Amino acid sequence: MTALNKTAEVMVSDKKNSTTWTAIRNSENFNIIVVYVVLFIALSLFVPYFFSLRNMVGLGLSISQIGMVACTMMFCLASKDFDLSVGSQVAFYGVLAALIVNATDSFLLGIIGALVAGVFIGLMNGIFVTKVRVNALIATLAMMEIVRGGAYIISGGNAVGVVNMNFFMLGQSTILGVPTPIVITILCFALFGFLLKNTSYGRNALAVGGNSDAAKLAGVDVDNVRIANFAIQGIICAIAGVILASRITSGQPNASLGFELSVISACVLGGVSLNGGKASVIGVAVGVLIMGTVENALNLLNVDSFYQYLVRGGILLLAVGADQYRQRLAEKG
Repeated sequence: MTALNKTAEVMVSDKKNSTTWTAIRNSENFNIIVVYVVLFIALSLFVPYFFSLRNMVGLGLSISQIGMVACTMMFCLASKDFDLSVGSQVAFYGVLAALIVNATDSFLLGIIGALVAGVFIGLMNGIFVTKVRVNALIATLAMMEIVRGGAYIISGGNAVGVVNMNFFMLGQSTILGVPTPIVITILCFALFGFLLKNTSYGRNALAVGGNSDAAKLAGVDVDNVRIANFAIQGIICAIAGVILASRITSGQPNASLGFELSVISACVLGGVSLNGGKASVIGVAVGVLIMGTVENALNLLNVDSFYQYLVRGGILLLAVGADQYRQRLAEKG
């Protein structure tokens, strides 16, 4: 009987392990995780200095702002919207914070000013898209130009240097040996992952993108959800802008050019559907890592920046193509 019991226990254990592995393989993020693991191993073996502590820290810092903003872009895309103004917003908030710090000698007021501006600009995006009924492409494209122009106007077209040493702490300090921007990025992924999966806000965002009419019938205030997405997007862009300015010790009106395409590419690569209704924070995190890792490897290999544009454009096409392929499979299924 003892031998039979042991055999039964082994069979049950094997069945559980098999079920767990099957669930992992069938998870929506399995393929992209495998792709990144293979990519990381290959680059570690064949690209000099890639797998070094200094480069890993540099990689984390290089993707920190993209990662923060990708968390909120995920909600916009999940609700079938998108925001092309995020790069200009990041630059504007960095310049604004630097100017306020210089004028008041207060790092805290600089952060507050950037956050207030972030809420205002985010609300404007949301209101134009939902209440004025301007297409999100046009509304956020216009805001991209307006905010970038604002950054150049208030800075006089020049970098705004800061002399207050406290301003540099946010971007250049560490927490338990980990650079603060990386810690903040990790916290953003944890927070927005929780909001997406465990709150009515996250469920409503997915419902709005999946079928806005059905969401309305279910009692969801569709416009408020979309406005909230843009407002929160503005807040996170403000945080990213202040951190970026803190890292480079100045507010740069020409910073983050092409930033919005990198953010959207990372989200779509991570499985967020351009048709709305589908998003995964783990997938977005891996998408951000893939984008940053490829760019980091190209820099280590001294690949000309002109060719890097081709690579980033190719990744965007690949991500969109993969999204369309997933949509067709879902329709057939």
